[in-house]
Amino acid sequence: MPRLESTTRMQALMAEAFRECDAAAWDPGRRVAWCSSVGPVELLRALGFAIFFPENHAAMLGASRAATDLIPAASAEGYSPDVCSYMTSDIGAFRRGVTALSRVDPSITAVPRPDVLVYDTNQCRDVLDWFSFYGRQWGAPVIGVSAPRGVGEVTGDLVASVAAQIRGLVQPLESIAGRRLDAGRLREAVAVSRDTSILWRRVLSTGEARPSPLTFFDACVHMGPAVVLRGDPRSAAYYEGLLAELEGRVARGEAAVAGERVRLYWEGMPIWGRLRDVSDLLARLGACVAGSTYCSSWVFDALDPDAPFDSMARAALELFITRTDAVKERILAAEARRYSVHGIVFHDAKTCPNNSNCRYGMPGRLAAGPGVPSVVVHSDLNDLRLHADEGVRLALEAFVEQCAEASP
Repeated sequence: MPRLESTTRMQALMAEAFRECDAAAWDPGRRVAWCSSVGPVELLRALGFAIFFPENHAAMLGASRAATDLIPAASAEGYSPDVCSYMTSDIGAFRRGVTALSRVDPSITAVPRPDVLVYDTNQCRDVLDWFSFYGRQWGAPVIGVSAPRGVGEVTGDLVASVAAQIRGLVQPLESIAGRRLDAGRLREAVAVSRDTSILWRRVLSTGEARPSPLTFFDACVHMGPAVVLRGDPRSAAYYEGLLAELEGRVARGEAAVAGERVRLYWEGMPIWGRLRDVSDLLARLGACVAGSTYCSSWVFDALDPDAPFDSMARAALELFITRTDAVKERILAAEARRYSVHGIVFHDAKTCPNNSNCRYGMPGRLAAGPGVPSVVVHSDLNDLRLHADEGVRLALEAFVEQCAEASP
């Protein structure tokens, strides 16, 4: 599978962001905010916080395969091995005195100490428990948004409720930041996030081409700036370059997977500790995972700099993970058509029930209704004790051949 030339730029940009956050933690004139990955980032940017994303750090622990050895340190403190392995691997790393950031820059020896931790429970309750652990450790305030889940229609009342909670964060954040919120800076941050979101959607949309110029596994790597630098102009600049590279591949008919014969869609979390292994396996089978719900979670169509609070609220409510199963099924059926896939791979992540959508009959309903076949692989986002290489390999091999035989 050919390496995207933009990868080197992306790695340098991410390292730069991590170093900046580390430096801010040591600077008495700066303030550091921890934020959940789809929390109100734009508000924090406008107030001048350096922002750290623990979920990104946890994914790095998973990708380096360190997470499995760290989780028991959290379990020893009373955190069940059945709860989010992002949370338990991150807490375990803290208790062991290690950080994935050291792999990026050995001079970074710890995660940046927060002055405030800001969450949004639109993904799950675990982020609140996770942030509360660190709030207790450092005596830092933990504030955020308690968002509804199981959202069907995104109504005006729901938007108003969440927007009011985001507005309610302004005063305490101003006190911690030591400055007043500037409406112009907030509009600018929302505009940059919107521009980044549009570019990221266009990047992902190149996967509609046949053959696809990128895979889900590529996107898992290149989504880094969309998470860590949301609201920062450097993220949009990066995606302009990546998009140009991918559009060049499309124009030349270059495939991410040589001899692409089967197209798949990934639903659920990545298996971070086996990302390369699963990618290589499917590539050998001629199967391209062209799209995913996971990477699309950082596409925020609703953002509007002229209505920052309401649009941030609407964007948070429209996330795939927050929606009812009926809405999710409609989205998946549309995505299957959009990417012209032969089938869907559902990842049943043991410690992430909120982003495992195969447990209540959805695969069967998609097969019976829109006629989209699927396979379920049982594993986890970070805890490789819950992953069986042979079982995943056999399931994927059989499904790819099934899809190939059914293909006209």
